[in-house]
Amino acid sequence: MSGNTLGRLFCVTSFGESHGPAIGCVVDGCPPGLALDASDIQPALDRRRPGRSKFVTQRKEADSVRILSGVFEGETTGTPIALLIENTDQRSYDYDKIAQTFRPNHADYAYMQKYGRRDHRGGGRSSARETAVRVAAGAVAQKYLRERLGITIRACLTRIGEIGLDVADWSAVEDNAFFCADPARVPELERYVESLRSEGDSAGAMIQVEAANVPPGLGEPVYDRLDADLAQALMGINAVKGVEIGDGMAAAGMRGTAHRDEMRADGFLSNHSGGVAGGISTGQDVVACIAIKPTSSITTPGRSVNEHGENVDMRTTGRHDPCVGIRAVPIAEAMVALVLMDHWMRHRAQCGDVEPTTPRLPGRSPDGPA
Repeated sequence: MSGNTLGRLFCVTSFGESHGPAIGCVVDGCPPGLALDASDIQPALDRRRPGRSKFVTQRKEADSVRILSGVFEGETTGTPIALLIENTDQRSYDYDKIAQTFRPNHADYAYMQKYGRRDHRGGGRSSARETAVRVAAGAVAQKYLRERLGITIRACLTRIGEIGLDVADWSAVEDNAFFCADPARVPELERYVESLRSEGDSAGAMIQVEAANVPPGLGEPVYDRLDADLAQALMGINAVKGVEIGDGMAAAGMRGTAHRDEMRADGFLSNHSGGVAGGISTGQDVVACIAIKPTSSITTPGRSVNEHGENVDMRTTGRHDPCVGIRAVPIAEAMVALVLMDHWMRHRAQCGDVEPTTPRLPGRSPDGPA
């Protein structure tokens, strides 16, 4: 199976299945000399792990990460960093009843058509379980970006199903189970997700992710555009069906006089393009939003076919997220970090000695909108 590696100079290759003995990844290209141990990675995994609250899947995984290589005496060596996370709470028997049945809108049917075989236990490689290793690799990238370049990355939930949420207070994101920056709405979200579970249903979600202090110059003007690579990485998250950079789809309804990000000597006056112009970062905040479909595995019976092409009615059992988007917040942060890390290294390799004659503008002018 190809397509398991992301990046060119900072490369991450993942392996493992949802119900196998372990999942993991190899991070290749990390610069040497970065202080790193498991405690730098574990907090990010704890934010994503199953069972962290009653509003997500109740599969109980510690998601304890082990660093197997690439670190000596507490620092990266420049060699491949192997990260391993053991699976300890698989319940494969939950899937025995659907071993020959395709779950609607899941990867089961497409996998069988492509490979002629599939791992029905939790979806194998198609399971969101695999995203734990992306978060682990992303934590390595985030540490480098933060300590060496001052880049910080944050994300929050801006919608669950019918409930839209404001980005009102970033400081509240870590204080609730929904990564919500609209804390007054949390009780409403709790009631909503509980109702989804009791009804055997699920809901989609929207996530906003931002990277601050991104230097100008990352990305290429044609095929390797920064926004294109961000879109690819974010679309590669399980269940993501839409990606927007900056104003995204709303730009189609705007005029040029409103959308253009005007500049003054003291900075940019707006950021409608999400910090990327011509495929290259401008020094403004990089802003993206992702739309996540409702969880496909629900307990409400549905119509499908089996491996013999016969019509069947089926019902998914097991432990699943009523809204998979909740746990996708740290995944989105990780994917943005991996792309920025790779593009920073590519930029340094080609243009590290370039000294532009134009002064660098602040990402936001004091005269711009709040």
